[in-house]
Amino acid sequence: YDWNWRFLLDTVAAGEGSYLDWLFAGLGWTVALSLAAWALALAVGIAVGMARFLEPRWLRGPAAAWVELFRNVPLLVQFFLWFFVVPELLPRDLGLWVKQDMPAKEFVTAAVCLGLFTSARVAEQLRSGIGSLPPGQRLAALALGMSLPQAYRHVILPRALRVILPPLTSEFMNVIKNSSVAYAIGVFELTFQARQMQEETARGLETYLAVTTLYFLCAFAANR
Repeated sequence: YDWNWRFLLDTVAAGEGSYLDWLFAGLGWTVALSLAAWALALAVGIAVGMARFLEPRWLRGPAAAWVELFRNVPLLVQFFLWFFVVPELLPRDLGLWVKQDMPAKEFVTAAVCLGLFTSARVAEQLRSGIGSLPPGQRLAALALGMSLPQAYRHVILPRALRVILPPLTSEFMNVIKNSSVAYAIGVFELTFQARQMQEETARGLETYLAVTTLYFLCAFAANR
């Protein structure tokens, strides 16, 4: 095989920058998408995970259904549902705005989809973390005069988050990995740019080795 890494510095066919610029642009979209999805996943996942323990009990059923729904539908299918189906179910004016006028439609849709998909996994991690704590901690907090929400906020939730910090790090790495599926709805992240580069240059090995290295560096940074 005739290796040629210099093609990364060649000007793209459209004449706007080099192929290396394409890679760094894709890296920027990948990082932005991963961070936005992770922020949403943490907020929703913590809320759903807490709902599986808090009163009233009627909250527990919908929380469990949320986890089962988002964990068991394939991510690619969820991307297509959010991008093509959900706008059709909205009120007419809102649906037209989402389909035609919403800024960064592909990015916003991908961030919401990936965030909600990951929130189910975060909720399960939090449920396991809370379940691993000794029940006496909750009783002790209540005996000190705290209400149940205060006990969860000041005692149980901080300790549970500390317990599940290592698996949460792995989940964030999964968000970076799963962001590659967003190319299916047109987000110009790393995988999308790699496919474009491979089609234009026929340098598949160099392209995907470079992209794999960038994904590895993102995962390494997330793990640190």
